[in-house]
Amino acid sequence: MAPVHAGSSMAETPPAAPAQWRPWRFRMSNDLWGSPVVRGGLLYVTSFEVHALDVTSGRRQFKTREVAWAMAVTGGRVIASDGPSLYALDSTDGTDRWRLAGDGWIYSLHAERGTVVTGTRGGGVQAWEAGNGERLWSLSGAQSDFETQETGPVIEGGTVFMWGDGQVYALEARTGSELWRHHVGDATATGGVPVRVRPGPDGVVHIAAGSRVLALDAASGAERWRFDAPAAVLCPPTYVPGYGGQGGVYFADYLGTVYALDPATGDDRWRIPTEARQSSEPVLVADGLVHLGSGNAVYTLDAASGTPRWRFAAGDTIVGSPVVADGRVHFGSEDRCLYTVDAVSGRLNWKLETGGAITGSPAAANGVVFACSTDHCVYALDAARGTRMATSES
Repeated sequence: MAPVHAGSSMAETPPAAPAQWRPWRFRMSNDLWGSPVVRGGLLYVTSFEVHALDVTSGRRQFKTREVAWAMAVTGGRVIASDGPSLYALDSTDGTDRWRLAGDGWIYSLHAERGTVVTGTRGGGVQAWEAGNGERLWSLSGAQSDFETQETGPVIEGGTVFMWGDGQVYALEARTGSELWRHHVGDATATGGVPVRVRPGPDGVVHIAAGSRVLALDAASGAERWRFDAPAAVLCPPTYVPGYGGQGGVYFADYLGTVYALDPATGDDRWRIPTEARQSSEPVLVADGLVHLGSGNAVYTLDAASGTPRWRFAAGDTIVGSPVVADGRVHFGSEDRCLYTVDAVSGRLNWKLETGGAITGSPAAANGVVFACSTDHCVYALDAARGTRMATSES
């Protein structure tokens, strides 16, 4: 197959990718979904099976035998589920480590510090030892109205956070012991949308529950503050530490209004409208700027003041979340294009037109940006220039 032109930079930007590296494309036999994951020298993507590709050459190192509806890469393991079962592979060579039958259909999977947490249909939650697959604990009674990877139980800092029956629960990850619970209300109180839980590095758990945003003490579950928005919040809040007005809690409601709250009090610092936003992706805050996809455009605002900096319109709905690295913003759209723009000015550096909509969010590492497309291809491009691509075939 002939090389594909990925576009060129509009400005003189020195190459950011390794000197001996060449952009590449790898074509799968089946559909791709989700976001690529970079760990060390390998790129992991889901195309029915999990595929591990060498980040330098694009050559496939291994793939799983089973379908993988959910995947996590942690501690030298690829943990994945085909629905009824859970299995682990060595993350470098794909060697089987263990596999077992789950307690039901696994719809979500997260892993941290040697612990795997799964959510199963009907309100089940389970924890497993990542090293050998030993079941640590299981329980029932979690939420069962929304069964997606994004709405399942999450694990952070040795604590599992889940919700159900109008409560948010914090459980000790290795034992399942309840640490605390906090009432957030039933589906009527939360507006019929999923509760979003986002633990932060500051000892605070931020929760979006319908049109309310709450800050809870991570150790005790005590409420520090709550904020009532005029519309439902579909994404988890983003906490950013900092001084000079840049630290804050940021989120957007489904109307596309972006909010910045004082992290200590929950007071409203500013709010800026964009356009209607159905995305559940959190807003991204980097280098004093807030980036988010709303409708067909990416908006960038000043994190301290909310002043709009720029708006970049794509040809169709923005997919996933923008990724910021080295002063550039990378994002995909259903218009079949991957875009790279300057983070400060919003000026287009380059774009790649693929044969299908971009899936999930791009990934950026070491001067390279990776993206998956519904054209069955995984793309690896020079983050600064795009450039031409060599091609590998499955």
